[in-house]
Amino acid sequence: MAEGMMGTILCATRGGEASQAAQDAAIDIALRTGSRLVFLYVVDLSFLERAQAQHIVDVGGEVARMGQFLLTMAKERAKARGVEAKTICRKGKPREEIKRAVKEEGADVVVLGRPSGKGDFFPEEALYAFAQELEQETGAEVVIA
Repeated sequence: MAEGMMGTILCATRGGEASQAAQDAAIDIALRTGSRLVFLYVVDLSFLERAQAQHIVDVGGEVARMGQFLLTMAKERAKARGVEAKTICRKGKPREEIKRAVKEEGADVVVLGRPSGKGDFFPEEALYAFAQELEQETGAEVVIA
C-alpha cells in the first residue's frame, strides 16, 4: 500500500516472536499509510478432537482468554506507537477465519508472521502457498513479516 493511502490492515497474530515481528510490521504500515489496523486471533480447537471429553472441561474458554490477552498486548503495542487498533477473537480454522475476516473488514493488506521454526502453525512453504491463495481469493496484498 502506498504512503498516504488509507485502507485497512489485518494482522493475524498468535503471540511469540513471529507474531511480534508481524505486529510491528502492521503498525509500521498503519503509521506510514494512515490505515485502520485490525488484529485477529483465531482460537483453533481442532487439536481437542482427539482428546477425551472429561479432560477438556473448558480448554476452549482458556484458549479464548489467552487470545484476548494476546490481542490486548498487540493493541497496547500499537497504541504505544500512536496507532489505534481494533481486535477480533474468533473460534475456528485459522485459514477460513483469516479469509472471512479479510472480507468482513475490507482489508487491503494482510500481515502474517514469518515462521520461526519453533512449533509454527504454518511451515514456510505452506505459509507462502496460503498467502498466494489469500491474495487470489480476497484481492488483498499479503505481507509476510
